Amino acid sequence: MTDPTRYPAALLAEACQSKLVTAGALQEDAAETVRALIQASRLGTDSHGVRLIGYYVDMLTNGGVRKRPVRRFEQTAPATGRLDADSGLGHPAAYQATEEAVRLARHAGIGAVTVRHSTHYGAGGVYALEAAKQGFVSLVLSNSDPAVALAGGRTPFHGTNPIAMSAPVRLGKPWLLDMATSSIPFNRVKLYRSLDLPLPPEVALNEEGHPTLDAEQARFLQPLGGMAYGHKGAALAGMVTILSAVLAGADPDPVMISTAEAQSGPTPQNVGHTMVAFDPARFVGQEAFEIGMEQYLALLRTSPAAEQGVPVCAPGDKEWAEAAKRDEHGIPVDPDTERFLDLR
Repeated sequence: MTDPTRYPAALLAEACQSKLVTAGALQEDAAETVRALIQASRLGTDSHGVRLIGYYVDMLTNGGVRKRPVRRFEQTAPATGRLDADSGLGHPAAYQATEEAVRLARHAGIGAVTVRHSTHYGAGGVYALEAAKQGFVSLVLSNSDPAVALAGGRTPFHGTNPIAMSAPVRLGKPWLLDMATSSIPFNRVKLYRSLDLPLPPEVALNEEGHPTLDAEQARFLQPLGGMAYGHKGAALAGMVTILSAVLAGADPDPVMISTAEAQSGPTPQNVGHTMVAFDPARFVGQEAFEIGMEQYLALLRTSPAAEQGVPVCAPGDKEWAEAAKRDEHGIPVDPDTERFLDLR
């Protein structure tokens, strides 16, 4: 962000909680949603942090999210289960599914839980981290409504379909991957609009399917890899659709209603998620895994850098450094979100 105003996490959490409860969310569901938003903002994932509070409030107000859902979990085998999120806020459902996956993994070595009838859950990495904090390797997948062209395509087909993964590190912060299978998340386009900034090249397409740098003209995204290598991003998006939507009984991307339709209500999306937890103790062994992670990360971080003074980083290193900075100096908030949260 360009010279943003910064606020303490506690103040932002209080403001977001108040907005969600006023819109009709249960206190506990609002708290879990705020927990996810603040964690995303701490890590520097501004596109999926507190700036989304207005979107969730709109969905609660207009019927795109059920205010008082009754979530139902069913264990289907020793290592598997499924959760019906009952069209409530996606964040509490995602945290619950993660905890169920960890519980299953404690007994079976691996736990996999699918979620259907969910809604947008923000940043997948926050759920992956919850498993890593408990010593488990985790994988988190979610599909979304069509916003990304196929390789060589001119209309949206897949969602941004993020992949998140985390692994515990004994003497440091968890290894953390959180990436869209599109060039960028569409929420980042909206953030660029709010900040009146041009988009990077080869990330977005306009109404006619032509590349654009104008965030206001962007209508959908290119897959990861852009014009030359977008087939890789499109294939990964398809993998996520299969594992998080088709496997869960959620709506595949091309038939899911749009986020704009959900925001205006009254029909919720049927988003699918999949959470998988692995217990290292049941594979190589906990101690061997911890030693292996330390050796791997030491080799990675001491690998020769292409540019002097710019170290090679593991996934998550920049996010943890940003979190430390934001814990000290506050979380930056864009002007639109500032106004919505009555911070000005």
